[in-house]
Amino acid sequence: MSDFVSEFWNIWITAIVLGGLVWLTYLVFSQSKIKVQKGEQVEITGHVWDGDLSEYNHPLPRWWMLMFYVTLAFAVVYLILYPGLGTWKGVFGWTSVDQYKKERAQAEAKYQPLYDQFLKQDVKAVAADPKAQEMGKRLFQTYCVQCHGSDARGAKGFPNLTDNKWLWGGDIKTIHTTISEGRHGQMPAWGAAFGEEKVKDVANYVLSLSKRKHDAERAVRGKETFATVCIACHGADGKGNPQLGAPNLTDNNWLYGGSEKTIIETITNGRNNQMPAWKDFLGEGKVHLLTAYVWGLSNNPKAPQ
Repeated sequence: MSDFVSEFWNIWITAIVLGGLVWLTYLVFSQSKIKVQKGEQVEITGHVWDGDLSEYNHPLPRWWMLMFYVTLAFAVVYLILYPGLGTWKGVFGWTSVDQYKKERAQAEAKYQPLYDQFLKQDVKAVAADPKAQEMGKRLFQTYCVQCHGSDARGAKGFPNLTDNKWLWGGDIKTIHTTISEGRHGQMPAWGAAFGEEKVKDVANYVLSLSKRKHDAERAVRGKETFATVCIACHGADGKGNPQLGAPNLTDNNWLYGGSEKTIIETITNGRNNQMPAWKDFLGEGKVHLLTAYVWGLSNNPKAPQ
């Protein structure tokens, strides 16, 4: 009911539920009074199949009617004990949120120690432990594959975790912070400020930084704009800034794609990407295991250094 703030909806839903219950009770009661007297001829409804198979208008069997009455009685008891009448929470005060929290607390009490046993170990040691890596892999497949893929090689807008190209940094502490606290990468839109031609100029200069095919004349003009505006995040040499999540533009590792068209789109419309924070949801033990697993994807985890 959180989306319906008006009291009208509470009354409306309650009226529909109670009205439906009253109507069904009347319907069942009225049908239960119909009886066929001994020797009375039952009418035919007029429905005939295959020429001689007709449908008779017999009243419902008594045992069947009793089942309807039991169902209606159950509905009344349920609506008293549990939510079902607008904002009424029921005598038990049950909510799906409380049920979820209860089940989650039970699961954490049972399984969390399995994850927490690795907290005292160094991340590199955990990355070298086959059992820990298998647990980290299962966590990754549960929570991370939706964005980074089952092979952890990412997709458009989602970084590859198996190489050594990191937007925010690939050391253990930074990976832990990324998983725990999340990241918010944002590139402002410059289309309105630059105009179409200047955007193309900057795009060609960006292409030149990674020695990709470009228009040299446009790149010369774009360099001036880049030096005025873009160096604030990407640096004078275009190698980016991990503290800001600003990518290195001099390599061939592109999060959204490195074609002229895509770069123009990026400069014109900007980019806005967010990695959620997992600390509160997963807990420190699982974050520690995930850190070791992700670090191990691009490092040799065979032996702690």
